[in-house]
Amino acid sequence: MDKVEQLFEQFRARTNSSAASKLDVLLDLDRLSDPRLVPFLLLVLADTTQPAEVRIHIVKRLRNGRLASESRASVAQAMIELLAAGTSPDLRLQVALALAEFTLCERVPFMLGSLALDVTEPLDLRYSAFTSLERVGPTPESIDILRQLSADETLGRSARSLLSSWKVA
Repeated sequence: MDKVEQLFEQFRARTNSSAASKLDVLLDLDRLSDPRLVPFLLLVLADTTQPAEVRIHIVKRLRNGRLASESRASVAQAMIELLAAGTSPDLRLQVALALAEFTLCERVPFMLGSLALDVTEPLDLRYSAFTSLERVGPTPESIDILRQLSADETLGRSARSLLSSWKVA
């Protein structure tokens, strides 16, 4: 068993351990580069029994890590699923921010636009989705979303300003 497999087993063995204990193993994994790492992290991320702090750490790791191009779509899809699942507010906020790094992936602009437009969502989540959507740039999809958002009482002014800066107002 190599170092990566040992760390995977250490993490799995800490089923009832504290978040700090699990984060220690994840920090050791962060130092390694291995193609098995992203699939493992996505499994942990999808596991609703994991503490929010552990899952947030993984979101930040995936957002800031150098991902192979073939992994980007699966990471984006996993994050979209987290947003749709209604997980913890802090985790959803971190996912909305992380999706700014995945705006070229299918369904990401739509999900960010849906969040930004949903007045039932918390304002910080909506604003995070808006700022991530800004990274999409002036595509037909993002322009359409921003035009819809321009009528929003809270984010409308920001949407109009962004459309103006893109010279598509």
